[in-house]
Amino acid sequence: MPQKILSLRPFIGARDYAVSRRFYHAFGFTETVLSPVMSLFSLGGVSFYLQNAYVADWVDNTMLFLEVENLAQYWQELTALDLPGRFAGVKLVPIREEAWGREGFVHDPAGVLWHIGEFR
Repeated sequence: MPQKILSLRPFIGARDYAVSRRFYHAFGFTETVLSPVMSLFSLGGVSFYLQNAYVADWVDNTMLFLEVENLAQYWQELTALDLPGRFAGVKLVPIREEAWGREGFVHDPAGVLWHIGEFR
């Protein structure tokens, strides 16, 4: 008998843990501190673990896809946060159209790449 899946929580690293924590707060996530070196960040029913750990090959290849209901509205609200102006290394890449839907990109302070999109 299959079990009900309750969540999927990826682990991501941080080049500067304090900066990444501030970034994810500014992004809108709620933090639950689990230990001095790891926190759970949650937003709208999704979560991930942020670790005070940095391995360049790992972090540089970490990508997460955040599906939203209304990308245009979400992107407008996200852009208004001015995350690139507040955090070094953060980039927002504008929304683009794809065959499957639309997406924009956010690079966090460590280089983790967030795909934020909506499917057709």
